[in-house]
Amino acid sequence: MMKKIPYLFILALGLLGACNQGSNSATSTDAISLTVKNPADFARKDVLLKVDISRIAAKHPGFDGQGYRLTSGADLPFQLNDLDADGAPDEIAFLADLAPNEEKTVSFVRLGEGESLPEFKKRTQAELSHKTGGKWEDRKYIGGDFQNVQSLRVPPEHTDHSFFIRYEGPGWESDKVGYRFYLDWRNATDIFGKKTEDMVLQRVGLDGFDSYHEPGEWGMDILKVGPSLGIGTPGTWLGDAALRVETTDSVFCAIPLNGVVESMIRTRYAGWKAGDQKVDLTSELTIGAGSRMTRNDLTLSAPLPNLCTGLVKLDNAAVLKDDGSRPWGYFATFGNQSLAEDGLGMAILYRQSDLIQVTEDKNSHVVVLRPDQNKLTYYFLAAWEQEPGGIRTEEAFRQYLDDTALELGQPVSIEIN
Repeated sequence: MMKKIPYLFILALGLLGACNQGSNSATSTDAISLTVKNPADFARKDVLLKVDISRIAAKHPGFDGQGYRLTSGADLPFQLNDLDADGAPDEIAFLADLAPNEEKTVSFVRLGEGESLPEFKKRTQAELSHKTGGKWEDRKYIGGDFQNVQSLRVPPEHTDHSFFIRYEGPGWESDKVGYRFYLDWRNATDIFGKKTEDMVLQRVGLDGFDSYHEPGEWGMDILKVGPSLGIGTPGTWLGDAALRVETTDSVFCAIPLNGVVESMIRTRYAGWKAGDQKVDLTSELTIGAGSRMTRNDLTLSAPLPNLCTGLVKLDNAAVLKDDGSRPWGYFATFGNQSLAEDGLGMAILYRQSDLIQVTEDKNSHVVVLRPDQNKLTYYFLAAWEQEPGGIRTEEAFRQYLDDTALELGQPVSIEIN
C-alpha cells in the first residue's frame, strides 16, 4: 500500500541530453521530458517536485514553461511559479506519486490550438486580508471592509487586536491543515485545525473577529500561543530565553504564490533588534498539497550566533525526539493539548548538522539552530485528530515523524532529458 508521505522541496539535480532545433520536425521545445527517481525503498504520495525553468531552457532554448501540459500516463497537477513578480515564471512545481525505487518519465506536451490547460483542484492557499474604507483611532481600525491583497507594508499604527487584519495576519493552508501568524509585534505562529480537505481560509474571520476560536463546520483555531513560540515561530536564543522577532523598524509581507499545489508567504523584517545586534530577516513560508508541513527558509542580512524555533509548552503533552541517527531530526509533542481538548501533535524538523541544542524557557520548548552563511531551513507541522484521516495515537504520530524524517534524508532526483 502506498504510504502518504509529506511533500519535499526538490531541486532539479541534473541536465542531460539535448535536442537540435528544426523548423518542420520536433524542435527543442517539442520533445522535453524529465526523469524522476525515488531512491528509497518506500512509496511516496503527493511529492512536490520543482524544476527551474532556466535550467530546462539551457538545454531547450526558447522554453519558458508556458503552453504545456505535464503528463506521466495521465495529466499531473502543476503550476508555474513567478518568484520575483516580474511577470515571467521562474520554476515549475508539480505533484507525482512514486513507488519504491521507481524511475518515472514526466513529459511536457504542447497544448494544441484552442486547447486549454486541465483544471486541477486547489489544494493549497495563502492569503492576506485587511480592512479598507475605515480609519485609525488610537491604534484601532474603525469601520471598513476586508479586502484580500497581494502585499502589505504594516502601518505604524498596527498592533495586536487592532481589528485591521483579518485573523490578525496572513494565513496559509493545505488540504490537511492551516496556519497563520500574527503580523504584529508578537510574530508568533498559530494553527487552524481543519475538518475538511477544502480550502477554508477565505471565509475564516469574516463573521466576527474571534469567531474562529469557536468550533465551526470547517474547523477552528486549536492552539493557545500566548507569549510562546507557538509552532515553528522564528527567533533567537539569548542565554536563557527565546526572543521572537518583536522589535523591528518595518515589516513587509507578500503572497508570492497562491497555487493549486504550492503556496508561499514572504515576510521581510527590517531592523530586527536581536539582543545587542540589529539585522534584517526574510522568512519564506511554503506549504504543498497533501502535506501538513510548512517549510521556513530564513535569510539574515548579517550573522547571528544562532536562530531558534520551537513549540509552546502545554500540559498533557508527551515529548517525542528522534534517535539522532538520520540526517534530519525532530522535536515533537503529542497529547490532548488542542483548544478543542483533544489530540494534537506538533513537531519541528531540522538538519542534524544545524542543531546547537534543544532546550526550554518558561513558555516554550526551544530548538536552537546554526545558520549556514546567514541562511537556515527548517520545517514544522501540526496533526489534529479531527482532520480527515487524522492521527489519533502517540505511536502513530511517532511513526509518521520517523517516516517524514526518513524521506527528508532521501530526496527524489530529477534529470532533464
